Amino acid sequence: MNIAYPFQFNSTGRTASADDAGHIRDMIEELVLTSPGERLNRPELGSGLLGLVFSPTSPELATALQFAIQAAIQRWLGDLIDVQRVEVNSVDSTVTVLVQYVIRLTQELRTATFTRPGNAG
Repeated sequence: MNIAYPFQFNSTGRTASADDAGHIRDMIEELVLTSPGERLNRPELGSGLLGLVFSPTSPELATALQFAIQAAIQRWLGDLIDVQRVEVNSVDSTVTVLVQYVIRLTQELRTATFTRPGNAG
């Protein structure tokens, strides 16, 4: 059983679970939204996205985030997925991250999108 992320309860009051594909998507979300240094035993884990939320959004920021996120996913989840594409778009005060990947075990192509408000500067 894979525990759903973020932690939550299901309709019966038990810990919510996720199927394998959902769990992989949850791990990508956790990785993208974790700041380096935040995890006690894995201080290198994370993408740095949340640390830049209050920085002015720009094409340069989006490109830097794209490379950081792709590198983090390949490092931490490369045994589970093959990353096909990572796009980071910065529009007004919103940063959107799109990750397209293939689950190695099933060869299923998936896309996950994460959006966070930023600071238009």
